[in-house]
Parts: sequence; structure tokens; C-alpha cells
Amino acid sequence: MTTAQTPVLLAVIIEDDPGVRSLLDEVFLAAGFTTVLASSGLEGLAAVEQHHPVITTLDINLPGIDGFEVARRIRQVSNTFIIMLSALADESDVVLGLTSGADEYLVKPFRPRELRARIEAFLRRPRTPVAAVAEGARSVPALTTAHEPASSDGATVLTWRGKVHRDLSLDLDTRRVLIGQRRIDLTPTEFDLLAALLEAKVRVCSKTELARGLRADMEGSSDFVSEPDKRAIETHIANLRRKLGDNTSKPRYIETVRGVGYRLTSADAESD
Repeated sequence: MTTAQTPVLLAVIIEDDPGVRSLLDEVFLAAGFTTVLASSGLEGLAAVEQHHPVITTLDINLPGIDGFEVARRIRQVSNTFIIMLSALADESDVVLGLTSGADEYLVKPFRPRELRARIEAFLRRPRTPVAAVAEGARSVPALTTAHEPASSDGATVLTWRGKVHRDLSLDLDTRRVLIGQRRIDLTPTEFDLLAALLEAKVRVCSKTELARGLRADMEGSSDFVSEPDKRAIETHIANLRRKLGDNTSKPRYIETVRGVGYRLTSADAESD
């Protein structure tokens, strides 16, 4: 279904299988979306540029250019949440999909209920401008914050709608990330993970906690986090580090606490 005006909730579905395309259409319509359907990568890319969707679903095996390349091109023009859907279930394919710019990777055949849950989780996450946190709910860890004074140890300085660590700065309102004066382009998921780590300061964030934060689960939630979700966090963090130019053996911004999770480096540590 196409429309001349982009509604608040719009999804672009890029899928060459008519049956799967119809199922995806039904799921999004039931979730309150208007949909734009595309059967090839180039058609889907044009739809994303024209309609500015909140969410885009993307098959990998498409006529013309494959889904990996489509995701890379989408990331040059849009901050839409990308859900990659594919029968390719090998870990290398999942990693390549997330590295190409996808926020989620679901293996076909997928369960409509699981897809609906991912859609609803995306709607609870901020984009540009930053969405208000739903009344009575708080992400784990929270991804937005009001003004707070600078931390006493200088490790992380929180300013109005912004966060700074060393020469790395993040603006929650514009969702821009800078190293010095150089802009770093992140996917929505990479941005939210970085914001969560900056907010946590030197506290360690586990992969489970970060995954729940991306799903905007209630604070203290014990909802199950699968091993694939934890591996997805690992891949997103690896992509984030690569874009920041961080050295994993001597990190400047994000360090791994083996067996636990991730945290900011100490600002007092000697720079590379």
C-alpha cells in the first residue's frame, strides 16, 4: 500500500517472495503501519529515499543487488531501523548483515509474533528527534537523560542532552557523534549502545543488559535474552569500535570486561 504523504508510522518491505511479502505486510498493518512494498533492492532503496520509513525489512537474496549492498546504501541516506530477514542462518551471514548496517537479523521462517515484538521494541527506541520515554517505563540502561553535572572524576561529562568522553561527544537531540570535529556515522543501534555505555560511565554493562536496553524493557526486567541476541550485541559493539577507530588491545573509548560485558575506559588512562 502506498500513499502520497508519509504517515507517522511507515514501513518499507523489500522482499521478492510474494508470500513472505504478503505476510510481512499483514504484520505491519496489524501494528498500525502504512506499508510500501518493493520486490527488488533498487526499488526498495528508492522507496526508502522517498518515504523515509521508521522501519525497513530487507531480504538478502534479491534480484539485482543483494540485501547486504542494499543495507549499505540505505545507511548512506537513512537512519531507518533495518530488520534483515533471510534463510541464511550461518553466524558469518548474521555478522555480515549486522556489519552492513542492519539493526536486527531474523532467520526465515520467522514467527510473526517475534517480528511484532521486534517492531514494538523499535517503536520504544528514540530516533531523531529523541522520543520521550513512555510514562512509567525506563530503559535498561536508560538511553536519554536530562541535565546532570559533570562527574567528579572527569571520566564522563554529561551536558544538556549530550554526553562526552575524552574527545568523543554524543548529542541525544541530533543523534550526532563526533570525535573532535569529525562526524562518525552510526546506525541507530550503534548510537543507542554508545549512549548507554556513556550513561553508565565506568559501570560495566553486560550483553544481557544492553540487549534489554535496546528492547526498552522495564528497569529490572528479567525477560529472556537469547544467545543470538547476545552475539548480535557483540557484533554491534565490534562495528561501533571499528567506526570509532578503537584499538581492542589498547582501547581509548570502550573496553571489554571479559566474561562480564563492556564499559568506558578510564579518562585517566594514558592515551594511545
